[in-house]
Amino acid sequence: MTTQVFFYLLNERFVENDEQVPEQAKQVMYYSLAIGHHVGVIDCFKKLLICDYADYQRFVDTFPEGDAKRKFAGLMKFGEIVIDSSHVNLLAKALDENRANFSPEYQKWVDILMDTLASIQREPVMYIMVKRRDE
Repeated sequence: MTTQVFFYLLNERFVENDEQVPEQAKQVMYYSLAIGHHVGVIDCFKKLLICDYADYQRFVDTFPEGDAKRKFAGLMKFGEIVIDSSHVNLLAKALDENRANFSPEYQKWVDILMDTLASIQREPVMYIMVKRRDE
């Protein structure tokens, strides 16, 4: 059995059935979409990156102690982490400052993550879900 880490991007949501939302409730529905409450809302995740769990641990180990390392290390503790607009500046700064310590493989991960963090900065309702899965 191998353990892998999956990075998913939430980049789309939709209401299961438009007829279920009364006209007077549409503003509430749009607000719910924006803040992430899921009542009749389906999240559409896109795979961003898949990596080996041991490689992910080594990637996290390259970071100096601090909030960014704790955020990424949360996967080892909880089995999943969410990276949302409140984490963009912290993680983008840490990824950029740590570039010299990354292998070529990790550089590819960083490029994907930096592009995605920039997208989240532009559209704050997007987020990244990172999950550990045994297969």
